[in-house]
Amino acid sequence: MKDFRKLNVWEKGHLLALEVYNATRSFPKDELYGLTSQMRRASVSIPSNIAEGCGRGSDAELSRFCQISMGSASELEYQILLSRDLGYLEDPLYEKLTNMVIEVKRMLTSFIQKIRVNN
Repeated sequence: MKDFRKLNVWEKGHLLALEVYNATRSFPKDELYGLTSQMRRASVSIPSNIAEGCGRGSDAELSRFCQISMGSASELEYQILLSRDLGYLEDPLYEKLTNMVIEVKRMLTSFIQKIRVNN
């Protein structure tokens, strides 16, 4: 069992989730159960699945849960784009969130490769 709190990729995912929560506070109230909820769920799923994978018994399971995190990150990347196109995110915040999610995806890719090499 690994301590997820010691993983840089988990920390970046956690910071991304915090940023998404802050960004979606200003979304229209009629999006509360729509896009706001979806973005928050996807962003929380990224570090949550890393944490769950760390609590599993093998590196193979950790790798699988990191792949699930990658899917959530891709989902969030699209939702950030949609939010900008709907006028809910200004360009500077859109760029910040997009850069953060791309960084997390790169870190996940590297981490997954490292896990697989060590098996």
